Amino acid sequence: MIKKAILPVAGLGTRFLPASKSIPKEMVTVVDRPAIEYVVKEAVAAGIEQIILVTHSSKASIENYFDRNFELETTLENKKKYDLLKEITDILPKNVSVVSVRQPQPLGLGHAVLCAKNIVGNEAFAVLLPDVLVKDTDDKNDLSLMIQRFEASHAAQIMVEAVPDHLVDQYGIVDVAQSPNEGESIVMQGIVEKPAVGTAPSNLSVVGRYVLPAEIMQLLENTPKGAGNEIQLTDAIAALQNTATVEAYRMKGQTFDCGSKIGYLKAVLHYGVEHPKLGAEFKQLIQELKL
Repeated sequence: MIKKAILPVAGLGTRFLPASKSIPKEMVTVVDRPAIEYVVKEAVAAGIEQIILVTHSSKASIENYFDRNFELETTLENKKKYDLLKEITDILPKNVSVVSVRQPQPLGLGHAVLCAKNIVGNEAFAVLLPDVLVKDTDDKNDLSLMIQRFEASHAAQIMVEAVPDHLVDQYGIVDVAQSPNEGESIVMQGIVEKPAVGTAPSNLSVVGRYVLPAEIMQLLENTPKGAGNEIQLTDAIAALQNTATVEAYRMKGQTFDCGSKIGYLKAVLHYGVEHPKLGAEFKQLIQELKL
């Protein structure tokens, strides 16, 4: 069973400047909680029990958020603000732990994953890019279905979603024989980075969710620097395909790229209208703004 997930959070968030100059982009709130919490809860809902943050010295607030705050909890309890107390103590279930490891140099996603090697050990694991929020459509989320497929087939899983044909040059596009149905996987031949419109092998873009076997770590150790003079996870996945099956899993849910400002605003709208306490008033506000 896959119980560990790597969340690379060491990036500087240049797409989200100036806010990310002093606030980690992962800590910018979507409605009433930081974006990183949605990603962690997605992992927990899929059965993950250990969250591994690959972090940077400027990101201590992320680690603090998932830690206990005795002074704050005591203050809320003394003031009998039990609802708020429950909000901050129930962020994670008791069986879930959060650990962190530093990425000493900004050498790419592949290097960030490799930094967690000693914690992962000889186990398969998931990777979730925290820039992307995945809003699921039913109780069984896409990550749990990817893990279920991995455990049945032992094939690495790469989450993909369909994008308009005229936008394929903005994404990494997978090469597959045919497009699978939503919630299903298909063997993948490779990934083409930002192909020219009209030349893409499919319209399925890589989302930022992976389920990978333990051997990917050894491949990453031997992966030379590639695009951007960084160690690329996609290069290691390409090497894995020489000896093992890699599948593209077509997601059912909806994604929001919170690394971009417009993607963040879309997320706020979608999560805001469904908020259990604020949703009704938020919808009313949107209607007022339409006038």
